[in-house]
Amino acid sequence: MDRFQDYLTAQSAQIPMLAFVVNLLLAAVLAFVLSKVYVRYGSALSNRKKFSRSFMMLSLTTVIIITVVKSSLALSLGLVGALSIVRFRAAIKEPEELMYLFLVIAIGLGFGANQTLVTIIGFLLAIVVICVVSTAKGVEDDQNLFLNIVGHNPHEVEVDAIIPILTKYCTSVKLRRLDESEERLEVSFLVEFAGFEKLNQAKEELLKLSRSIRIVFLDNKGVS
Repeated sequence: MDRFQDYLTAQSAQIPMLAFVVNLLLAAVLAFVLSKVYVRYGSALSNRKKFSRSFMMLSLTTVIIITVVKSSLALSLGLVGALSIVRFRAAIKEPEELMYLFLVIAIGLGFGANQTLVTIIGFLLAIVVICVVSTAKGVEDDQNLFLNIVGHNPHEVEVDAIIPILTKYCTSVKLRRLDESEERLEVSFLVEFAGFEKLNQAKEELLKLSRSIRIVFLDNKGVS
């Protein structure tokens, strides 16, 4: 047992500073590029610009953790105990957000393990796939706004009353998400307006259903 403990304390490798700094810079650059790709090609209803701001810090943190942990067997074993105490909790509402977070962590893992070439090639292939799949959709790119309607009294506001108003003023309407309970109704649409006048008319008519509802327009491409 004493010999095993001596092995754990003595088993520590020196971290090359130049390679460590280069890996940090490369991870930051790739995470920055990924954030721009997510804002441009993502389709999540949340604020994509705000969500993507965490990409760089997450990738750098992962690089630091993996670089330090791989230098010592004792630290790698201690990381298991640390992860059982610290838990990362984030409001992930769509699988796309989780996919991008995993890609950011993969960037940090790759550079932290000094797998520079493999990480860069894998990242480039992932970006190509994202761009191709997003371009292939085509149809959804024509819609220019995400509309989120929240009502705290579902008995006053019903989806059957919302849809006719949207079809009256929008050139295109697609239901993206519907969450309904006894206390709350939240419905999200992907819509397209011909201009600001139609948007204001739709907003005023929606507010007539109930003054307690909250209407949020999330810009996707901009209203002409």
